[in-house]
Amino acid sequence: MREILGRRRMNRSSLRNAALHYATCWGWPVLPGAALNPASAATARQSKQPQAAVCSCPDPDCAVPGAHPFDPVLLAASTDARMVGWWWSNRPTAPLILATGGRGPSALSLPAIAGARALAEFDRLGERIGPVVATPTRFTLLVAPYALAELGEKLYAHDWVPSSLRFHGEGGYVALPPSHTGAGRVRWEREPVAADEAEGARRSGRSAARRARRGALPRTVPWLPRMERVLDVLVEASTTAPDSGTSLTF
Repeated sequence: MREILGRRRMNRSSLRNAALHYATCWGWPVLPGAALNPASAATARQSKQPQAAVCSCPDPDCAVPGAHPFDPVLLAASTDARMVGWWWSNRPTAPLILATGGRGPSALSLPAIAGARALAEFDRLGERIGPVVATPTRFTLLVAPYALAELGEKLYAHDWVPSSLRFHGEGGYVALPPSHTGAGRVRWEREPVAADEAEGARRSGRSAARRARRGALPRTVPWLPRMERVLDVLVEASTTAPDSGTSLTF
């Protein structure tokens, strides 16, 4: 059985292989992120404390160390195998950044405890969701690309939307597994499942996530839910669990 990217122990080729898979198999535009300072990254791994690492970017107070583009800039995100391979051949430990919206999926992120509550609610409702990326402090749900006007219309229906719920559309970005950022290790909380696998799981009544655990990530583009199918649950979960930096143990 092949191992799932983001679940296995990371080595120098893991990030490059993952980046090439996302870019060439799924058509997701990626680019290397600002690396962590090597000494502080080692300290962070040993202490297992989020934000113990220091970003290599010029900002001494970087709020998202290791989890943002720096050089190249976000607009350089690519699906070209030669470009992606060259980036990670030269910077094998660089975090893996997805440019959201447009050609890639959009995303919604919320505090880890709120995210865990939201996933439990989706399971209770029998609502199928797509890939979920997790760090010790935040969960990020990948969804089909949405327009800002569409998002604004949906948010207007809510009396209040917590600031801890964040939106990553066109011009945004998120870190993907198997990166290691200042917030900790990036992993799949719910693995991506190919569209045909997800449909087969729905018809057979079996969990798509359960099927995904049988092998590697799908070669074809993963199924993604639409933003409006998940927004209400995420708003409610974020309202009951503010962004306090609380971590989940996994």
